[in-house]
Amino acid sequence: MGRKSRYLMLTVDVEALPKRASDDHVRRLMWGEQPGGRAGVREISALGKEFDLTHTFYVDYCGAFARKPEIDEVVKWLVQAGEDVQLHTHPEYLPAEFWAEHGFEANPRMPNEYSSEKAAFAMKYFSDLLAQAKGEPVLGFRAGSFRWNAGMLEALAKAGIRLSSNNSVISRNQGKCVYSEPTCYPFQWSNGVLEAPMTEKQFFPAFHKALWGRMQYPFSEHFNKPFMRLLRPLGAGGQGSFQVMLLHSWSLLYWDENDYATYRDGQRIEGYRKLLKKVAKDYDVITVPEFLDLQARGAFGDLKTVDVELAALKA
Repeated sequence: MGRKSRYLMLTVDVEALPKRASDDHVRRLMWGEQPGGRAGVREISALGKEFDLTHTFYVDYCGAFARKPEIDEVVKWLVQAGEDVQLHTHPEYLPAEFWAEHGFEANPRMPNEYSSEKAAFAMKYFSDLLAQAKGEPVLGFRAGSFRWNAGMLEALAKAGIRLSSNNSVISRNQGKCVYSEPTCYPFQWSNGVLEAPMTEKQFFPAFHKALWGRMQYPFSEHFNKPFMRLLRPLGAGGQGSFQVMLLHSWSLLYWDENDYATYRDGQRIEGYRKLLKKVAKDYDVITVPEFLDLQARGAFGDLKTVDVELAALKA
């Protein structure tokens, strides 16, 4: 670390959501095992290792809750591979019986509408699950679909999770959260939780607030247009001193006519290899523990403090 003073977090949301496969969801969507080929967490990890880069894998237990032992195996494999493993949650997919068993109503389903009590329970429950599987405390969190609120930020502090990577203008514009700080640079919430915002950029601001792009792989077709290339690390030219890139465990796969993940060819694998080759030259790729260490040593300067209450649910 510290060679380039430009930092990038390569983050991967590891999910096995019901709507993205017909069956065998963990094998198909986390491991990426499909008829004709394989492109999942093992391949993403291997591509990083080619360039001595470590990914941060945010793992979700909720979308395939009944398959917990299988998800545990994914977590253990990632830890053994030397990857950074942190928490991701899609609690909207949890069965109603789960909530009833723990004394909560199933509704509201969406986590950005949770009460502080429900958020605190969910955060502790799933961070404990992940900590047990990985053998060490959880330090970072990303909400599923970037659906979050102030109660979730308070729940992070109570659970001892020090880093949030949720701040997103796109999410706010989509109604998935009530607030987003207009920055891509790290800041601190008023309860002490640190924030590593998503790297996003607005295009043509005079036309419409929804014209935003997020740094993620694979790039959408819009990124083929020259004005969109500004968001790519490949074309950033070192302009951004801190950036967060988003992938999913299924990002090297494609979607079939049923919107199920499928293996088509190795084109996205090769595309990601080329991207990482460029990234390795231009950025220090850091993990959540490294982010926390850098912040403790003052690498990001005096961070702005933002009031948690700005993200509170509207009455």
